[in-house]
Amino acid sequence: MNAQVVASFPVRVLRPLQPMTWLERAWHDIRLTPSVSFGHGAALALFGWVLLAFARDRFWVLAGAMSGFLLVAPILATGLYATSRALGRGEVADWSTVIAVWRSMDRRLVTFGLLLAAAGTCWVMTSAALITLMSSHPIQTPVDFLRHVVANRQSWLFEIWLGVGGLLAAPVFASSVVAIPILLDRPVGVWDAVLVSWRTVLENPVPMAVWAILVMGFTMLGLGAVMVGLVFVIPMLGHASWYAYRDLIAVPPGAGVSG
Repeated sequence: MNAQVVASFPVRVLRPLQPMTWLERAWHDIRLTPSVSFGHGAALALFGWVLLAFARDRFWVLAGAMSGFLLVAPILATGLYATSRALGRGEVADWSTVIAVWRSMDRRLVTFGLLLAAAGTCWVMTSAALITLMSSHPIQTPVDFLRHVVANRQSWLFEIWLGVGGLLAAPVFASSVVAIPILLDRPVGVWDAVLVSWRTVLENPVPMAVWAILVMGFTMLGLGAVMVGLVFVIPMLGHASWYAYRDLIAVPPGAGVSG
């Protein structure tokens, strides 16, 4: 970890509701590149459908698959960050922009994706242990989970489960909120990008809390709309994440940073 590299990323302090402007700018990019934007959303919605069809009667398989899907989705949306970057440069942004990013096979992005997948695995194992130890009934299917955990008013298990999930999700969010756009945009290491991401959260606790609520809320809406909502949610959050990075990280004069 290079302290000098990390220090080269000055963090701006933003207004509490600044994240709302990221969503507005995201829709501007979606209007300019509807094929790329909604194509990403449709691909991830289809992938979600495949996971759901494969594991709908196997609760822990479904929980693991969906957790991994949600955590790795920001990596899969890298093409959207590249699209917004190209638009910011005044360049043509189309599928060739996306293909160029994926063709590069940046090992830093692959490494970060694997770390996110590992975090998802840890959550599923923790969740399984918690519910297996505390539930009064065996949980084998999603219906079992809804009946004996979510709808069980004689137990605080669901609230405890949500609280533990929140505690585990917070550091993952702090580690990744701007790390992936940084890795796309700047030649720095994974751990340097993670440390800068943490700094943005620590120096902007309220705006980042607002952004976390927006991300979670829209993601739940997308999933709740039988995955179809992801067609719209994924491009919106993907483009907005690029603008979160651009607003949070000040570009030093002569740094040559794009976008």
